[in-house]
Amino acid sequence: MSIVNQDQLVDIENYCLASYAAKSSKSRGRIFDEPLHPFRTEFQRDRERIIHCRAFRRLEYKTQVFLNHEGDHYRTRLTHSIEVSQIARTIAKALRLNEDLAESIALAHDLGHTPFGHAGERELNELLKNEGGFEHNKQSLRIVEKLEKRYNDFDGINLTWETREGIIKHSSAKNNPLVIPYLPNEKPSLEAQIIDIADEIAYNNHDLDDGLASGILKLSDVENLEIWKLASTKFKNLKFSNEKIKIRETIKQIINIFVSDLITNIDKNIQDKNIIKYSEIKQLPQNIACFTQNIFEMTKELKIFLRSKLYNHYKVARMSIKAQMVIKELFSIYTKHPDTLPENFFKRIEGDGLNLTVADYIAGMTDRFALEEHKKLTDPSIRV
Repeated sequence: MSIVNQDQLVDIENYCLASYAAKSSKSRGRIFDEPLHPFRTEFQRDRERIIHCRAFRRLEYKTQVFLNHEGDHYRTRLTHSIEVSQIARTIAKALRLNEDLAESIALAHDLGHTPFGHAGERELNELLKNEGGFEHNKQSLRIVEKLEKRYNDFDGINLTWETREGIIKHSSAKNNPLVIPYLPNEKPSLEAQIIDIADEIAYNNHDLDDGLASGILKLSDVENLEIWKLASTKFKNLKFSNEKIKIRETIKQIINIFVSDLITNIDKNIQDKNIIKYSEIKQLPQNIACFTQNIFEMTKELKIFLRSKLYNHYKVARMSIKAQMVIKELFSIYTKHPDTLPENFFKRIEGDGLNLTVADYIAGMTDRFALEEHKKLTDPSIRV
């Protein structure tokens, strides 16, 4: 028989993956029981459910740093998630971890992000401060557990416990109430741990790339960064055809340096701690997915540089102010006039409360839709 069935895929996992990797056959399961699929593991199904959900598609028109209409080549939340996924798969494969689980968490980690990036998140967090605030990790979990409507028998997309754990523990505080069902005193799986670092590698480098492409960052400043100097040593005797190629080749090397350092350091930590079982990863006092000290200091310098020169640049600040104004005014209109909400959201007010319902609606918007909706509700000359 040439067809590889579910049982054989499980056997392949058990044979090929490291003893400390997450195994789909050992999953804690889904909120709602479902029969196994004949040709896919449980973590494969998670990945495909995420890719097919509406929240994932909306990431295409959600800001990373630059608003979507600022240029066609700047990263969006969708391209960011894909880049995180690619980096995570590389790390997982090298360490013989479960690539399907790592990819599922990577693709889902930003599902709950607001329009207009972190500016939108900060504004919604302020508007919801009396309701516990807003955090995109919490919203991502809310989307996959409740807000997506794709199945007849349940709300959400009914992901496995391991994928949901990776989503809510992604950079979330231990005392976050939503973490409680996911064992807050335990560390996440190693597959989930590498997503935090893959996320950091992706956004540090593509924000550097986009910042240079926009002209906000100057190459003469970037060349003073220690990580840029280290990456440039790979090209001592190479002449570049133009500056753009030099930038892209150097950033490619920076990503390679970060990923290679992370892989080798995780492997060293596993050996030093003599880790054999999946459960041992979760019982450790701290995550073992981390850079060496030297590379950590370089990433720290890079993040400080990006915050100072890019995220706090007056042009980005202006975009952020406009974004926060749009979010604040939409929230005010919807909460004062709930009848302006679409019928399916208006019906949810009784069960979820007005503010949370409005937050769900706004958080799910793309940049484009939020701007159009704002015009419809504030500009008398625009048709509603």
